Amino acid sequence: MKTIVREMRGIPYFLLKEYLQELGGTALAENLIAGEGWRVRLERMTPFRLGSLEVGQTRLTMEIREEIFDDFMARFALKTLRAGA
Repeated sequence: MKTIVREMRGIPYFLLKEYLQELGGTALAENLIAGEGWRVRLERMTPFRLGSLEVGQTRLTMEIREEIFDDFMARFALKTLRAGA
């Protein structure tokens, strides 16, 4: 198993949970989503502040089997991709 810790800004907590469920996961607890060969623990963090702007943050601790790691991370990256100008 590989363990990755990633902090994400700008994607709401509830939406990250939805994305993980769309990737085949099931909610085992309020902050734990697991699928075949992987599990992700979500942790709400103090919002990031830049002047008067406040952006939510979530820490994800991802445990993924080695043989599905690249595929899972590629699919997760597509779900969380944000474009900007």
